[in-house]
Amino acid sequence: MRSNLINNKNQNNSLMTKKYITTMTYTEKLRSIFEDCKNPVDAEKMSAYMREQYVYFGLKSPERKEAVKFFFKENGFPNDINHTVKEWWNQPEREFQYAAMNLLEKNMKTAPVNRIELYEYLIINKSWWDTIDMIAAKLVGHHFKIYPELIPHYTEKWMLSGNFWLQRSALLFQLKYKKDTNWNMMQSFILKLKDEKEFFIRKAIGWVLREYSKTYPDKVIEFIENTELSNLSKREGLKVIKRQMK
Repeated sequence: MRSNLINNKNQNNSLMTKKYITTMTYTEKLRSIFEDCKNPVDAEKMSAYMREQYVYFGLKSPERKEAVKFFFKENGFPNDINHTVKEWWNQPEREFQYAAMNLLEKNMKTAPVNRIELYEYLIINKSWWDTIDMIAAKLVGHHFKIYPELIPHYTEKWMLSGNFWLQRSALLFQLKYKKDTNWNMMQSFILKLKDEKEFFIRKAIGWVLREYSKTYPDKVIEFIENTELSNLSKREGLKVIKRQMK
């Protein structure tokens, strides 16, 4: 079908219009769109890029976003967001997990305080960087701004969990905070994790330092100079500073 069908919403004889007059469930309706837009060649490439961990319909990002946007416009949001998100998270195709994050993003400003439990569930299930980074930096980051009282309990829990995706999330939730960043907290998390061998932890340390250097470069320089970090963390942390010095 591809994106031209999605754009032709007013054509009564379109396959999509025909499908929407049936009594499919909320999830079945989204699946029908993904099935109509699937591309087996791209699906195979996407799966290979993700180390064969997930299967795909083969929708590239712009097309997938267009399809999901159309779906929400036609169907609205579900009454029970938590249930729908978990249902989509348990679908085999990775596009469903991306759609679940889109659903959460569109409703994050009105999320109840206990939504953090759902975010935690998503972090530790079907975990990979393509979902973790958006969940941590955008969803959790926004949620902790709305409910800052949650920060001490959950960040301590995640740091002590031994799960590097939860630990990465504790590092990344302040990624976009800029001047609102709790620098002391960030430093303490980095110091606790700096000797970890896990690539995604070392990369996250460098990432948060690099992002913070855009606001307070002197603090980052001083911290890196006085802390034994991995070469990866140092290199990533100094990227912006070195680029600005050229």
